[in-house]
Amino acid sequence: MTDVARLAGVSSQTVSRVLNEHPRVSPATRERVLQAVRQLDYHPNALARGLAGGRSRVVGVISFNTVLYGPAATMLGIERAAHASGYGLSIATVEHVDRHGVLSAYGRLADQSVDGVIVIAPQTAAVAALCHFPSGMAAVAVSPDNCAPVPAISVDQVTGARLAVTHLLELGHRTVWHIAGADDSLDARGRIEGWRAALEQAGIAPPPLIRGGWSARSGYRAGLKLAERNDVTAIFAGNDQLALGLLRALAEHGIRVPDDVSVVGFDDIPEAEYLVPPLTTVRQDFDEVGRRCMAALLRRMHAGHPKGAKLPMPDPTVQPTLIVRRTTAPPPG
Repeated sequence: MTDVARLAGVSSQTVSRVLNEHPRVSPATRERVLQAVRQLDYHPNALARGLAGGRSRVVGVISFNTVLYGPAATMLGIERAAHASGYGLSIATVEHVDRHGVLSAYGRLADQSVDGVIVIAPQTAAVAALCHFPSGMAAVAVSPDNCAPVPAISVDQVTGARLAVTHLLELGHRTVWHIAGADDSLDARGRIEGWRAALEQAGIAPPPLIRGGWSARSGYRAGLKLAERNDVTAIFAGNDQLALGLLRALAEHGIRVPDDVSVVGFDDIPEAEYLVPPLTTVRQDFDEVGRRCMAALLRRMHAGHPKGAKLPMPDPTVQPTLIVRRTTAPPPG
């Protein structure tokens, strides 16, 4: 800052005012300072500035399975929201989802003096670990569990599944089979609940649940089993990767999509519209999840401060959207 002030011919205090967008600086002086900033490629140290004010201006994120599209997209949404709010991000990943793993990750973030923590907690064990967080740390969870001990933001998984199943039933299919996600996943449980509820509301007894996972391989294996049946015309896959494996299994058995069998996925991965045929799926707005997580965390971080009273608590539930493409059609015959 001293170098910028010297080059611009102003005081360090004036440079500070320009960088903090103080109104009491003349346009000519402001431009002279900004030109010096560009010439010197000066970047203010946000961490140092935050610590000087008693805050690090860094938010910690605890995450699991970041190779999966959902958690990775959630992470990206949080990062965008944090950046827009003037915060940096520090990430701690957990290999084993249990109390020790989550608390260990929390400890690593606390050692960095983060201002708050967002926990991507799609498993029951992760939600339970939140009960052991110190009360002095502002925390928010990305989780569909309404019993989480901290504010929780999530996409409505039950509604998303209902949208998928209702779409297939409205096309004329007599029932819908479901390939579920991982057993320990709260998101998978919500999608199972929505699938069953939509069928039961239509007066249809749900067919046997097909247990899968989150990978294309598990979708392929489940698809091989379903391809052997002659009473399957509609399948709701727990995510788009499952649907991808399913499409291959059906194709290998000469089953045409959507002429013979309709398929709906979940997530709307970037590749979904480029599959053959383009995949009908349920879109999750991960950017909106990130924005609401950051809004909830800011409110928690400013609790007890006059600024906090002006920050509304966001709606914890983000609504999904059905994206209809070309893997769904009326049943054959």
